[in-house]
This record gives sequence, C-alpha cells and structure tokens, in this order.
Amino acid sequence: MPTLTGLHSYPIKSCAGLALERARLTPWGLEWDRHWMVVDVNDGFVSQRTYPDMARIVPTFEGDCLVVRSDGMPALELPLKPPTRTPSRQVSVWDDSMVAIDEGDRAAQWFSQRLDSTLRLVRFDPSVSRAVSKKWTGEHDAVTQFADGFPILVTGEASLDELNGRLLAKGATPIPMSRFRPNIVVSGLDAYDEDFIETLTIAGSPSVVLRLSKPCARCPITTIDQTDGMRDPHWPHEPLDTLAIYRANPRVGGGLTFGQNAIAIEGDGAWIELGASIDAEWDFA
Repeated sequence: MPTLTGLHSYPIKSCAGLALERARLTPWGLEWDRHWMVVDVNDGFVSQRTYPDMARIVPTFEGDCLVVRSDGMPALELPLKPPTRTPSRQVSVWDDSMVAIDEGDRAAQWFSQRLDSTLRLVRFDPSVSRAVSKKWTGEHDAVTQFADGFPILVTGEASLDELNGRLLAKGATPIPMSRFRPNIVVSGLDAYDEDFIETLTIAGSPSVVLRLSKPCARCPITTIDQTDGMRDPHWPHEPLDTLAIYRANPRVGGGLTFGQNAIAIEGDGAWIELGASIDAEWDFA
C-alpha cells in the first residue's frame, strides 16, 4: 500500500525546507508553507534561480516565533502573529499581483545583507484570496499563498529511484528528493505512477483527499544542492539534462516534469502524519 514517507514545509519561499513529522492542512496548503517571501526593489519575488545561496537560509519555528538563521548572521526572530498595524506592499509572483504584509526594516536589512542586494521580506496577508488556475482545478476552487501556482506538490520515491538509475548509468551523481522541494512524498507506487492518479486519500481523523491537478514542470532550482547552495561542477545541469531525454510533457508546453501539483478537496484543518497509509484513485483518461 502507498505510504506517506516525506512531509515538508518551506516557510520562506525558496529558502531551506523543514522535514516534518506532522503538519496541519489549511485552505492554502500545509500550515505556514510559503507564508513568507523575499522581494526585490520592484516587489517581485526572488528565488534560488537568482540567489542560489537562499538554500542555506534556514527557517525554524521556536515558540511563537519564526527564527531565521544562516552562517555568519545573527538569528532573525519574527513573531508568528503579525502586529496589528503593518505596512503593506503590492507584490508579485509570476503573473499574480497581491497585497502582502511588509515585515519591516530589520528583516529587510537582514536579507539584504545576507544576499548582498536590496531586498525586503513580506508575509502573506490572510485576507487576500490568491486563486489557483481553474484551467487545472476543474470544478474545484483552490487558493494558495506564495507558492508558484499550487498549494501542494506531491512526488513519488520510485520516480526518484528511476531517475537516479539513469544518472548513475551515465556516471553522474544521484540526487536526493530535496532537489524537487516537495510537500508530500509517497512510497509504494511505481515510477511516475503519480502521472496517472486523480486523487490520493491520506488516512487520518479526518482523512485528507488531494486532487493531483497539473504536472510540475521543473526549473533550474533542481540543479542546486539544497545543503550548500551549489551546483555539481561536473554535472551542473543535472537532473534537467537527463529529464530532457524522457520527461518533456506537451500538457505544460514541453516542460520537463517531475511530480504533480495538487489541491486539497477534503480535510481542511486535519493533521497529516508521516507514515500514514494512502489510497490512490487512478485516472488513465
């Protein structure tokens, strides 16, 4: 039976992720996932595409604070509850524009110094409704925070094993799942079975039902080691070079796909726990 073997949240978009034992599902995905975001002087999001070293900025939750750490920097503490009076900014994630809450000059100075650029940190305003594209969700309405476009990303262990087999066969170094920055990792499926699954039901009280909605086209962030923010000098374009051989998907304009973007259609407020059993409903249409 398929099993949930990985559960991850990324509190600050494009910074280091957290491996979790359990996480609460909210209308925007896993609680606190992509709740914060770094923006440039034009208030557009920045990511490891431009600043690979963001991988070494590590957020953790301690008490009622988000604490951000990185080598050579003092810890930055941010209350989880925003102040009652906060300045707002009009920010953008790809083609979406929305109002966000500015985290203030101290946070801006921290990120500007760490990444050697003029930057600010914002947090998602829960009064904002950022809709997921109905082109992919059908009859289901869904929202997300600062994720690229969907609240949840699902990957399969067997798919990574198959990809790593190809990398090893050409003499390249195998890669960990962290390169793909998933929220949920599933074992017990065959390689790329997730391409043909309509829903995953994660056992719990209550259970959670995810609808796998759109293949995830991968970007150059997958070439960055998430532990040191570096590319392999011998294989700087992997795994994209290998995925290009067999994973171009016409459904997303020929993008190289790995994993599935998902929305939750049941289970708002439920806790998802590592090791939970999963039932898959297939769609071979």
